[in-house]
Amino acid sequence: MTEAVVHPAYRRLRPVTDTASVLLADNPGLMTLEGTNTWVLRGPRSDELVVIDPGPEDEAHIERIGALGRIALVLISHRHADHTGGIDKLVELTGAPVRAAAAEYLRGDAVTLSDGEVIVAAGLRIAVLATPGHTADSVSFVLDDAVLTADTMLGRGTTVIDDTDGTLADYLESLHRLRGLGRRAVLPGHGPELDDLEVVADEYLAHREQRLDQVCSALRDLGDDASAREVVEHVYTDVDEKLWDAAEWSVRAQLDYLRG
Repeated sequence: MTEAVVHPAYRRLRPVTDTASVLLADNPGLMTLEGTNTWVLRGPRSDELVVIDPGPEDEAHIERIGALGRIALVLISHRHADHTGGIDKLVELTGAPVRAAAAEYLRGDAVTLSDGEVIVAAGLRIAVLATPGHTADSVSFVLDDAVLTADTMLGRGTTVIDDTDGTLADYLESLHRLRGLGRRAVLPGHGPELDDLEVVADEYLAHREQRLDQVCSALRDLGDDASAREVVEHVYTDVDEKLWDAAEWSVRAQLDYLRG
């Protein structure tokens, strides 16, 4: 009997659905959980692959991706380096074209991703769904039985809103858009896969509502002009202090949302 491969599994391609497998990058951390998930998609009768997020600039990880087979296309979920750092090494190794919502990550004869378009590659139909909020350029990729959510939904924990260009209003709308896809598997950018998109979306929305209520309460205690850091120290007492800097990004986004 073949040994089952379970999360987390470094240096091994782990099958998750009939068409999606994951190769976990060895870059664990506070923001990356066990590491970045590089997703590998292949239709049942295809001899080609679609790779979603090459991961960090890690030569060993990129070589493992390149050894999996002929890559028809590389798709990028968003701009963060733990998802994009390996792009050029993978292109150098395989020559695969790269598509993303942000033009700076395009490689080869490629155009930017458009919300609602359907990509046909490696025997699959992959729908592009714009899901900004975590970052402005965040997109999810929808398959018949699953959705690849990158950092918009994680396998555990909650998503940080990058206050460089992410907004809470966009993020809440993206969660509603994802929930509207119905029940299917969630294949995240970090952490293990989840079974039911609707349940996960509801949990994320409830968590955001709870945090907004807590921030409103903090402002009543601290004053309307309280800083994001002051709010973090007042509200995020249930979170490891090592994560407070990241939480401050999300609180700034919440304050911008509330102060509108």
